[in-house]
Amino acid sequence: MLYIQDLTKTDGRSLTLYSRRPIPRGLEAPSPDREPLTANPHLRWHPLRGEWVAYAAYRQGRTFMPPPEYNPLAPTTDPKNPTELPEGDYDIAVFDNRFPSLSLSAHDPPPSIVDTLPAAGKCEVVVFTQNPKVTLATLTLDHMELLFEVWGERTRALAANRGIKYVLPFENKGVEVGVTLHHPHGQIYAYPFVPPVPQRMNSHEAAHYRSTGQPLLQELILAELKDGARLLYRGEHAVSFVPAWARYPYEVWVAPIQAVPEFAKLRPEVRADLARALKTTLLKYDGLWQRSFPYLMAWYQAPSDGEPHPESHLHAEFYPPYRSSDRLKFLAGTELAAGMFANDALPEQKARELQDVAVSL
Repeated sequence: MLYIQDLTKTDGRSLTLYSRRPIPRGLEAPSPDREPLTANPHLRWHPLRGEWVAYAAYRQGRTFMPPPEYNPLAPTTDPKNPTELPEGDYDIAVFDNRFPSLSLSAHDPPPSIVDTLPAAGKCEVVVFTQNPKVTLATLTLDHMELLFEVWGERTRALAANRGIKYVLPFENKGVEVGVTLHHPHGQIYAYPFVPPVPQRMNSHEAAHYRSTGQPLLQELILAELKDGARLLYRGEHAVSFVPAWARYPYEVWVAPIQAVPEFAKLRPEVRADLARALKTTLLKYDGLWQRSFPYLMAWYQAPSDGEPHPESHLHAEFYPPYRSSDRLKFLAGTELAAGMFANDALPEQKARELQDVAVSL
C-alpha cells in the first residue's frame, strides 16, 4: 500500500510525502525561506550540436556544504530554523527544487542571436529517508521497492502535464561528482523535450524494434546472461552487470530482464527483484574498497509523450568517477571534445573485481 500526502510549502512550492503507513494529518510544509524564489530559467539553442542548453544564473546561490548542525533535508526540529521537511511519520519526501534549472513558470526568455525558449519543465528533490546517516545502499529492500513506486508515481504526475516529454530520476553521490548535500537524496528532472542521450538511445531502440520486433536491450541482457562473464546479480526477473560496452571502468547497469518501459509498469515481483539487483550493486561498490562509493546513477525510461513504447527498456546506468582506488577517471580530450570514450580497463576485468566482493542482503 502506498500512502500519499500533498502539501504546499510556505513559499508556494509543493511537497509530497510517501509512506507504507498512513501519514498523520495536519503536517505543515516548512521552507528555509518564506519568500518564493523567482525562478525564470531559459533555453538557448546550440546550432552546431543541435541541442538545447539551460541557463539559470540564480543557481549560484544554492545551498553548498552546510555545517553539520544544519541539514536542510532533515525534518524540522526547531521552527525558528526550518528545513525543507516536516517532522512526522513518513518514509520518502519529494519537493520542488528551490533552485531549478527548469520551471513550469518560466517565461519571456531574453533575446539572443540564437533561438531561445522558456526552460519550461520541473526539477524535484527526492529525499530517500529521514535518516541522514544511511545511504541508498543500506536502505531495506522494502524501502527500495517503495522508492521505485515513488519514482513511478512522480513520473505519472509529471507526465500529466502535456508539456513534459521526458522524466529522468537520478542520484549524484559523493563530493567527487559534485554533491553539495550529503543527506541521502536524488533528483528528478522533467524536460519539455527528450534530451539528447535518451533520444539517441530511444532512436536505436526503435529502429531495432521495427526491424526485429524485439527490444534491443532485452536481447543484449539475454546475451549477457548467456555469456555470464560480467554478471553481478542474476535473479528471476532482474539483472545487474558490467556491460560489454562499458565506457567507465566500474560502470554497471541494473534492469529487469524482460523489457518494461517505465517504473509504473513494473509488476510487484519484478520490482522486488529489481530492488535486490540494485542493493547488490550498491553493496558491491561499497565493499570494493571498504568505503562509501561515489557515483552518478541515472534511470532511463520511455518518453512521456502518451505513445506506447514497446522498444523502451527501463534501466539504471551507474557512472563511478574512479578508475582505481586512488585515481579518478577524468573526461578529457577524446571524451569531451570528440565524444569517444577511452576506457583504461576491460569490462571483464572490472566485473571480476566486483564479482569477488561478497555481499549479504
